[in-house]
Amino acid sequence: DLDAAKQELEEFIPHVRNISDNSIRKMAGRDLARFKQFKKQGIAVKFGRFSQKENNQIRKNIEEFLLSTGIDSAEKLLFTSRYPEDKDTINRLKADHLFCEKLSEGIPRPWRLIYYRARKMFDSHNYKGRYSTEEKEKLKKYHALHGNNWTKISQLMSRSNLSVAMKYSEIKSAVNYGAWSKEETRKLMHAVEEVIRKRIEKEDGNSLSSSEKSHREISIDREALYDKLPWTEIAAKVGTRFWRQCKQKWTTILTNKMNKGQPLYRGTKGIQAKINLIKRLYEMKVEDDNEVDWEELSNAVGDVPKAYVQAKFYKLKVSCVPLWQKKTFSEIIDYLFEEKLPEFEEQL
Repeated sequence: DLDAAKQELEEFIPHVRNISDNSIRKMAGRDLARFKQFKKQGIAVKFGRFSQKENNQIRKNIEEFLLSTGIDSAEKLLFTSRYPEDKDTINRLKADHLFCEKLSEGIPRPWRLIYYRARKMFDSHNYKGRYSTEEKEKLKKYHALHGNNWTKISQLMSRSNLSVAMKYSEIKSAVNYGAWSKEETRKLMHAVEEVIRKRIEKEDGNSLSSSEKSHREISIDREALYDKLPWTEIAAKVGTRFWRQCKQKWTTILTNKMNKGQPLYRGTKGIQAKINLIKRLYEMKVEDDNEVDWEELSNAVGDVPKAYVQAKFYKLKVSCVPLWQKKTFSEIIDYLFEEKLPEFEEQL
């Protein structure tokens, strides 16, 4: 029963009523029993970025499934349509050996998200660097021929489905990469205000008239100014910037407001902020950046949004830690603490 499935899933996925009926039916079959089992173990359903531990669990689940079925590669398992001569055999093995259950084993997330993550991890067409001018022209041509058939276009370009779809959305939109104009900044601030007001009004219900809602002052927690804002919706309202550009610009605006326009991360202040950040991260003893409470950590740098601290940490590891992509989060922190912290303290 669809209504019963929605009601049960809502305990684990609060936004489930915004999901299509077809997706809910699939989730009821693939996820509901797993979610109940995780609940018994005291484990909450997760969303957002996958942790290193979860990525390792996906690799383990894939390797075990390949061993049990004799399928000779993760690419054949996850991108079966690329191998038409083996397609029927692989699909039969996936059904017989309960592929859905095995892939999601030990991971408290919706199956669909685990599947997408696995495809991203094991796609040989992924991580191929920037698009050349020639590739961009080919992408335009293939889209004119095949429309939004990203599977077909990805095969022609030897790039992942997601990569070609995202790149085409960049090419077709009138995106500005330069400095923000006053008009763009005004649009951004208006768009953010609009989504925050809608959120507040939804929580308040219909207790106020529409004219009162449009004119009243609103008072909100600081965190609501930057946490979980719908950036794709905001970017669509701005019209000339990607969602990530909008998020970065909004973080800059907030940081300047919070610090009354004073420089925050320069000279001795900047060095001290790096020292504080490294020490606090080292003291936390966490294994993954998803376990870091960035909101609590923000005062290590100053009165700033958590996105500002995350951006500063990213720049720190990229500029200071050799081969950081191949290191775990805890290895990165250990390197910064043991190798770079003494240098920063000496500079200070």
